This record gives sequence, structure tokens and C-alpha cells, in this order.
Amino acid sequence: MTRRRNDPLRPITVEERTWLEQISRATSEPASHVARAHALLAVADGQTYQAAAQRAGRRSNDAVGQVVACFNQVGLDALVPRHAGGPAPPTPALTVTGC
Repeated sequence: MTRRRNDPLRPITVEERTWLEQISRATSEPASHVARAHALLAVADGQTYQAAAQRAGRRSNDAVGQVVACFNQVGLDALVPRHAGGPAPPTPALTVTGC
């Protein structure tokens, strides 16, 4: 039995889908961006979070849920991972507001 999704993916626009497809095929993008794009496209195509995680090469569907929730809030900026702790970056990085 599957759980009810707390924050289902909002409808994505044609422009967002185009960008996600381009990023998912890119070889010059960071692997984290490509994996997040794969996961979002899988969810947009109606797959479960678990299937989306497998498609993106991840083990946990929780990570997909977090990316979906972030995408619902900030759009394509959700592809860029945020600072995950540890020492502060040596130079001011690109500041992206959101999740």
C-alpha cells in the first residue's frame, strides 16, 4: 500500500519540461542536476517516487519528495543543491533563495 503524497508535483509548464529534458540529457551539467531532472521528469510522467528515485539512480524516495516540494516552491532553481553544512564556502557563492 502506498502512502499519500504530502506535496504532489504541481503541473509543469512546457518551458520547464523542455529545460528539464535538456538538463537530463546534458553531459556538461553536474550529476546532481541531471539526477534531480530525471526524478522530476519521472514524477511528472506519473511514476511513483520510488520509481523516480530508481530512474535517477537514487535509493530513497524521500529525496525525490524533497526535490518535488522544493520544485513546487522555487521552480527550476530546485535543481541546484543547497549548502549542506560544514565549513562555509571560501567565496560568496551564487545566492539562491528558497528551500
